[in-house]
Amino acid sequence: MYLSVVKGKSPATVNEYFLDLRTFFRYLKISRGLAKKDEDILQMDIKDVDEALIKSVILNDAYGFMLYLKNDRNNKELARARKVSALSSFFKYLTNRKMIIDKNPMEELEAPKAGKRLPKYLSLDQCYELLNAVDGQFKERDYCILVLFLNCGMRVSELCSINYNSIHDNKLNIIGKGNKERKVYLNKACLDAIDAYMKVRPADGIKDRYALFISQRGTRLSVKSVQAMVNKYLEKIGLGGQGYSVHKLRHTAATLMYQYGGVDIRILKEILGHENLATTEIYTHLSDTQMEQAVNSNPLAKLNVKNKSSEK
Repeated sequence: MYLSVVKGKSPATVNEYFLDLRTFFRYLKISRGLAKKDEDILQMDIKDVDEALIKSVILNDAYGFMLYLKNDRNNKELARARKVSALSSFFKYLTNRKMIIDKNPMEELEAPKAGKRLPKYLSLDQCYELLNAVDGQFKERDYCILVLFLNCGMRVSELCSINYNSIHDNKLNIIGKGNKERKVYLNKACLDAIDAYMKVRPADGIKDRYALFISQRGTRLSVKSVQAMVNKYLEKIGLGGQGYSVHKLRHTAATLMYQYGGVDIRILKEILGHENLATTEIYTHLSDTQMEQAVNSNPLAKLNVKNKSSEK
């Protein structure tokens, strides 16, 4: 409750923290010899983890856990860093809020350093190809969804939560992470796609009458349905199984705005609904073409180098 209400974490993040802490206490039971012989760690119950065991945790337990995650579970740096965050938050809460322990054993815990991974995104030509691949009974709806993803960079949960009565002129209010509301501006392509969809959007038998995107059953379109729809069209244009997904369309929108629109990074942060500028900075990567153009724009690029040997 503390994470969701006070810290404003999303249900998905809260669940991830729970799973990470459960894994840690399962490991702790094994390392302390408290588990049954040959007990499967993936099925282990942690209901017997009590206050005494929690108070006995030291920093070396956490580093042993990190080693286990790396060697036994093949967790990469980012996955281990998330578990460090879960442990740090949990024991900080127990120390500063609940006063269950006197000193936070994770105060000096360091997360593994991970190199920045460039976000995977579609090229401009691939975007056109994806949009042109839309067909079928729900083509207006599917096309509208893809256009919003590629132009606005919204999260899939944000798209599914859109109500049509939250659209005013060229502005749309959406609910983002942490239940925070933000304003999204719609360009002509978005407005045209919404208008075309609204002309065929079901009007009868709707269970959520304000939902913009409606399923075949008359309910609000779910996250899983949108993911399946996007994956279908990615597969259709030959991009299936290559790491592309709904979230990569968000990356694509951000990259296109930065590379082609010259959007200021601080404005891009507001558009994407990022809490920290550091999160947005990953989109400032440059394409190979841009780097080549930058070098070629140097005024010395066409300099004729004289052959010294020929001057002798």
